[in-house]
Amino acid sequence: MEIINDSEKKLELTYPCAWTYKLIGHEKEAIQKAIRDVILEREHDLVHSNASKTGKYVSMNLDLVIQNEDERNFIFAALKAHQNIKMVL
Repeated sequence: MEIINDSEKKLELTYPCAWTYKLIGHEKEAIQKAIRDVILEREHDLVHSNASKTGKYVSMNLDLVIQNEDERNFIFAALKAHQNIKMVL
């Protein structure tokens, strides 16, 4: 199934704001390492979200305060590119 969003509307946020990234990886510890690598010692909350039926994947929610759109996009791209993260939503 492919979801197509043909809306021309841009997401409008007022910064700074709280933002949640959903991270999917193979194990909790690997996701935690990726977060340390990307956001360093920055204040955040990390909460277990779900695990696949077979236990192959885990998802976690990363909550933090974002200062601007560039920062939001940078963190998204850095997490997505990290070897321990399979998917970022």
